[in-house]
Amino acid sequence: MLSVSEQLTYLKKGFVEIIREEDLAERLKLGRPLRIKAGFDPTAPDLHVGHTVLLRKMKHFQEMGHTVIFLIGDMTGLIGDPTGRNITRPPMTREQIDQNAETYKAQVFKILDPDKTELRFNSEWLEPMKWEDLIRLSAKYTVARILERDDFAKRLKDGTPISMHELLYPLAQGYDSVALKCDVELGGTDQRFNLLVGRELQRDFGQPPQIVGTMPLLVGTDGVDKMSKSKGNYIGITEPPKVMFRKVMGISDDLMWRYWELLTDKTASQILQMRHEVAEGNRDPMGAKMDLAFQIVKDFHSGEAAVSAFGDFQREVREGGEPNDITTVDLPEAVINADRKIRLDKLLVAIGMAPSVSEAGRRIKAGALEIGGFKYVDLQIDLDAQMLTLHFGKQWKRVRVLQTD
Repeated sequence: MLSVSEQLTYLKKGFVEIIREEDLAERLKLGRPLRIKAGFDPTAPDLHVGHTVLLRKMKHFQEMGHTVIFLIGDMTGLIGDPTGRNITRPPMTREQIDQNAETYKAQVFKILDPDKTELRFNSEWLEPMKWEDLIRLSAKYTVARILERDDFAKRLKDGTPISMHELLYPLAQGYDSVALKCDVELGGTDQRFNLLVGRELQRDFGQPPQIVGTMPLLVGTDGVDKMSKSKGNYIGITEPPKVMFRKVMGISDDLMWRYWELLTDKTASQILQMRHEVAEGNRDPMGAKMDLAFQIVKDFHSGEAAVSAFGDFQREVREGGEPNDITTVDLPEAVINADRKIRLDKLLVAIGMAPSVSEAGRRIKAGALEIGGFKYVDLQIDLDAQMLTLHFGKQWKRVRVLQTD
């Protein structure tokens, strides 16, 4: 068993804030497993690696022998978390919530140990609540306090509508901590207000207030905005290994260190040592990033998948070779002219490699298309091969020419 000091050193890695660290130390001294909770509303069908920043911190607590609770907010998901929103979220159906919750259950155990994880749904205690219960809960917090929240304050100032049900969200999330008797609740920095509501409600219900731990919001692959599927700057945890590997390799050298910190189990001292080696010229930053990509793919898939993704990256990106998994499609009849020539601009659109004929034509003339390893700048070619291997930008496809009598 690690000492309390050693546990704190390991657990503190990556935290932005712990409220309060001295309280966490005191509870660790109790010598019992603490109850650690993080909630996720199933508002989208898949998780990305930004979500796993919290999951990995939960794993760290798990490794120290504590009980982690992965809470699926199937009831709070019906409200829609107003955090970071300048408008009311569109309502989701119960069917959508349930479908997304099923995918979450399958994905979280890529990080967490299923035998040491409590998987809970907040409909267990929120759905049976009566109108009287809701009134009593609402009476424990003032409208003025709720409106202190930055999201609501900005919308109120701008004259943007705030629906009544949105005001209930912090109370519902806070009551989750009461129902689960949490010792620690984890969340992103944008969740700080909600997490503190949980502390106050626990006091009102005669429980010791939970320790709040906030984690940074992971910056997306663009290096600018928070990782988000809607912004296209994400790495999905169910994406193919080679896709994950390439996306990691596309981040900046500076951002790489943040990913090492938040997406791996490396200690702070190990990461600092790597940074020192790169700064002193004793380690190649490209190699450090490839190690990161390898580790992330290994964590979410397997060691074999990581080896394969590494090989694919070397061959396809660094050496410019053909992928070993090129999709083969049949040649569409619509792209063949009467003189048995193929219109390449129409072909690229027909097989999904370009959004429009005009865009395809422009890029072909600029030299973006290779067929069989040779550049083609003409918009049509003779139909004299049984298989065409197309390389257009970063895309590859094989086109099978069906023989006619």
